[in-house]
Amino acid sequence: MREQVQEVEATPALVIDLSKVERNIAQLAEYAREYGIDVRPHTKTHKSLKLAMRQIRAGAVGLTAAKVGEAEVMSAASRDLLVAFPAVDAYRCRRLAELARTGATIRVAADSVEGIDALAAAARSAGAMIGVLVDLDVGFHRTGAPSAAASLELAQHVARSTSLRLDGIFFYPGHVWSPADQQVAELTRIDALLGEAIELWQRSGLQARIVSGGSTPTAYQSHLVTAQTEIRPGTYIFNDMNTVRAGFRSLDDCAAGLVCTVVSASIPGKVVIDAGTKTLTSDRNVTAPDSGHGHVIEYPEAKIVRLSEEHGEVDVSGCTRRPRIGERVMVIPNHICPCVNLQDSAWLRQSDGSLTAMGVDARGRLS
Repeated sequence: MREQVQEVEATPALVIDLSKVERNIAQLAEYAREYGIDVRPHTKTHKSLKLAMRQIRAGAVGLTAAKVGEAEVMSAASRDLLVAFPAVDAYRCRRLAELARTGATIRVAADSVEGIDALAAAARSAGAMIGVLVDLDVGFHRTGAPSAAASLELAQHVARSTSLRLDGIFFYPGHVWSPADQQVAELTRIDALLGEAIELWQRSGLQARIVSGGSTPTAYQSHLVTAQTEIRPGTYIFNDMNTVRAGFRSLDDCAAGLVCTVVSASIPGKVVIDAGTKTLTSDRNVTAPDSGHGHVIEYPEAKIVRLSEEHGEVDVSGCTRRPRIGERVMVIPNHICPCVNLQDSAWLRQSDGSLTAMGVDARGRLS
C-alpha cells in the first residue's frame, strides 16, 4: 500500500485496496463453501453498498447490520437483513416494521421480553412480519439470554406472537481472541451450549432453523461450532492491527489504511501526523494494548504513542531514519470499523493502480 500515499490530494484519507478486499472476500467464501456454512457478513465494518454487493456476489446469503439505519441503507444491496442489535424502543421497531413491509426479510436479535413485545407491536401495526433470533450469551457477557433454559423462555414468547416469526438462535463469541490452534476447547464448549439450547427447543416443539454466530477471530474455525448455520464476520474484509497482532492475518491482508501527513518534527525523537482520535479512534489493540494506536507501514519501528483530537504523536526514536515534514505515511489502525465510520468517503485503489472515490454510505447511521 506504500505507493498509494502520494496519490491522494488531502489527508488524512482512507484508502482501500480493492484487490485485497476481493481476496479476503473470496478466501472466506471458499472456506464457507467447503464446510457448508452460510456467510452473512457484518456491514458495520465497511458501511459501503459497493462492497456489500461484492460480498453478495461472492455468495453471501444476506447482510448483517448493527443498527436500523445501516439496515435501511443496506437494503439496496440485499433484501435479506439481520439487525444484530437489540431493538427495544418504538422508533427503531417501527422503522424495522416499515422495512419488512416493503418485502424485505428482516430479522432481529432479541434477548428480552420487552424487546420482543416492542417488535411484535410494531410489526402488527404495520401489517408486517419480523423474524427473531433469540440472543444466547456464550461467554462474551454483553447481551444474550444467560442460559439455554432462558433462551427457551424467550423463544416461547416469540412463538406466541402472530406478528413475529421464530427463526432461530443468535450468538457472538466476541471473547475468543486466542490463537486459532488454541480455540478448540472454547468453541467446543460453545457448540455444546448451543446444542443444549436446540435440544430444549425441540422438546418444546420449536425449531432453530438458523443458528447465527461467528466473528473475524473465529472465522476460519467456524466448522468447530457444528450447530451454527451461518457466520457474521465483519473485519475480515479489511483486517487491521487487531487481527494482525493476534496472529489471524498478516499485514499483507490489510486492505484498508489511513494516509497521513507528517506535520511537525519539533520534539526530539518524535513526529506528529495529522490523524488523532477523530481519525484513528482511541481503541487500544485487543491482544497488545501497549503497542500504540496503529502501525506505520513505512516506519515499522515507530510507535504512535499519544492521540489528541487531530494530532497523532509518533515515537520515532527507534527508527533508522527520521520522517521529514510533509512526508506521507500509511497507518493501519488497531480497529478499522470505527475508523471507517469517521470518514464521509474513501479512496478505492483499482487493479490498474488508479484511485476512485467511494462514499461511506451508512456512515453515521447509529440509530
